[in-house]
Amino acid sequence: MLDTLHAGKNDTPTMGGVFILAAVVLSTLIWGNLTNGYVLLCLFVAISFLALGAIDDWTKLSTKTKGLTARTKFRVQWVLALIAGGILYGQQSQVPAGLDLVWPIGNVTLSLGIGFIFWAALVIVATSNSVNLTDGLDGLAGGATVFSGGAYIALCYLAGHTVLSSYFAIPHIPGAGEAGVVIGALVGAMLGFLWYNCHPAQVFMGDAGSLPVGALLGLAALITRQEVLLIIIGGVFVVETLSVILQVGSYKLTGKRILVCSPLHNHFVLSGQNEMKVVIRFWIIASIL
Repeated sequence: MLDTLHAGKNDTPTMGGVFILAAVVLSTLIWGNLTNGYVLLCLFVAISFLALGAIDDWTKLSTKTKGLTARTKFRVQWVLALIAGGILYGQQSQVPAGLDLVWPIGNVTLSLGIGFIFWAALVIVATSNSVNLTDGLDGLAGGATVFSGGAYIALCYLAGHTVLSSYFAIPHIPGAGEAGVVIGALVGAMLGFLWYNCHPAQVFMGDAGSLPVGALLGLAALITRQEVLLIIIGGVFVVETLSVILQVGSYKLTGKRILVCSPLHNHFVLSGQNEMKVVIRFWIIASIL
């Protein structure tokens, strides 16, 4: 089904994520505070996940395989995410509520302690793969990223501001505002990319874009201690991922598929909806969330 859906796009260049992340890194080097630990961690996550995605894309292009095996890619993601989680644990451990899981309503918290490292890795890997699954229609993942990233620019700034974080009753994370510079660069780069990625796409971001973009969104949520809120802010990515899980689970348990094809965006297109209409409606939902 997917081969039929994307048959007309086989000659479209991919690996556009290299240019997205190059813009992010360059902008951060120019405008970011390179003495800030959060900025350096963002750069590590961006570059390492970019390298993984680029290797996967290049393997697809230069060989007859479908890229790195899912198991290999998943393992490398976990290694990179655990490293990032360990670094973030060291940075957050001296911050009040820095290692707490925060429920946005009522500020109910649960201390994670050393378990924060595993939790952080889980969030980064999950978000990275969620954006990757969403990147299936022209402009879909890019547009959703602009809205989600815009929310986390604001949250990074608010969390890093002593007065405003208290006013909005969110954890105060000194230095978190600088991470907003990186996410701001990501949103700006994605807007530029969307000029060429909107339907009909002239270039795809590939895994070189979707993997680091998702990882950066997950990292921003962890820095601000708003990863629970990410379920709402990144709701499009969450629903796309759940659709795959439910589709696979249903088929294995009952032998029947609940969707024409997963992820969810493919279901709508293969059901006869216009591709651009599906993308715009997903953008609208992303903006509301």
